[in-house]
Amino acid sequence: MRLFGAAKAKATPKDAIVKLRESLEMLEKREKYLNTKVEAELKIAKVNAAKNKKVALMALKKKKAYEGQIDKIMGSRMTLEQQMMALETANVNLETMGAMKAAADALKSIHGNLDINKVEDTMEDIRDQMDLANEINDAIAQPVNFGTEFDEDELDAELELLAQEELDATLLNTGLGAGLSAMPSVPNTVPAIAQQPRPVAAQQEEEDPELAELKASMAM
Repeated sequence: MRLFGAAKAKATPKDAIVKLRESLEMLEKREKYLNTKVEAELKIAKVNAAKNKKVALMALKKKKAYEGQIDKIMGSRMTLEQQMMALETANVNLETMGAMKAAADALKSIHGNLDINKVEDTMEDIRDQMDLANEINDAIAQPVNFGTEFDEDELDAELELLAQEELDATLLNTGLGAGLSAMPSVPNTVPAIAQQPRPVAAQQEEEDPELAELKASMAM
């Protein structure tokens, strides 16, 4: 049983840092106040240096006393700043170690559910499935002839014939083949019965009846 109440909760590093900062701010304000007192006593000593030596000496003594307090405050501030820097560094290290410990525990938990043999088996299955997928893709990409086979030589010959016909047609259209068409063709068959030549006029009228009718109307 505690006679004087419950024990105080243990201060955390952050609480200690906050307390140190508050102490530093208080000492800084105290130092500024003492500096103003030093300046005031120095001014009194200057004013009374010639006309009132006793007052001037008292002002200088107070000035020295204030400066001594300022030196002590500066020493205290230096100590507190060093403590705060050390505490902040320790707190950062603590937070870092906590994060690293949590990461290590997480990795341990993950690896606890993994087995190297299972991992290798899984990777082997993945490789097998990838190989199968590639084989399927290759099979699908092959052209399907539906049982029809073609003679490549015959197709090439037909293609050459079509190309030659196209070339001949192009030459005729451009006039280059006119000399070829003007050459007499040699009949490859013998006519069965020789026919008597017909008069030219009669042949023309027979070939062009409209011309013959026009000539008759014009009494030509």
